[in-house]
Amino acid sequence: MTEKNNLQNEAALLGEITVLIEQGHSKITSQVNSTMTLLFWQVGKRINDFILEHKRAEYGKLIVVTLSRQLEERYGRNFEEKNLRRMLQFAEVFPEPEKVVTLSRHLTWSHFLILIPLKSGEQRIFYAKKTIEEGLGVRGLRKQIEQKSFLNERRLLMCNYLITNTVFQAGLKILTC
Repeated sequence: MTEKNNLQNEAALLGEITVLIEQGHSKITSQVNSTMTLLFWQVGKRINDFILEHKRAEYGKLIVVTLSRQLEERYGRNFEEKNLRRMLQFAEVFPEPEKVVTLSRHLTWSHFLILIPLKSGEQRIFYAKKTIEEGLGVRGLRKQIEQKSFLNERRLLMCNYLITNTVFQAGLKILTC
């Protein structure tokens, strides 16, 4: 019976250690992801600032090509021209570093790549919050955007606003959306 207890205790110990290791791996992955996302934003911001200082769009195109070649050679494919241009866009559409810091704790670079092309800052923040609240992966975020959740929620809010105002103004007149 003692040997059976020992085996059970060892199995429980292994289970606990496994959980600790998996939690550690998860935290490490999250930290690395957040750090990389912040780095990409900083690179985009710095290049945007540099281009603005020189006030020449043509020069900006050339500097991105030149920088990307040098950075890619030194640091790998993350810094190829296409990705460098994404970093520039990232810094443009998310101009507030505080928001980037907060969001990068919850969203991956891949999430940001999906949010960047959205038409408005309001949409980007809506989908970022939805991703965080619902724990959406990249596929889930794409699906929400394809289903136009933002527009549907805005319509619902507008409808509720109209119903509320109509009820108050018309004295219980029924309005449906």
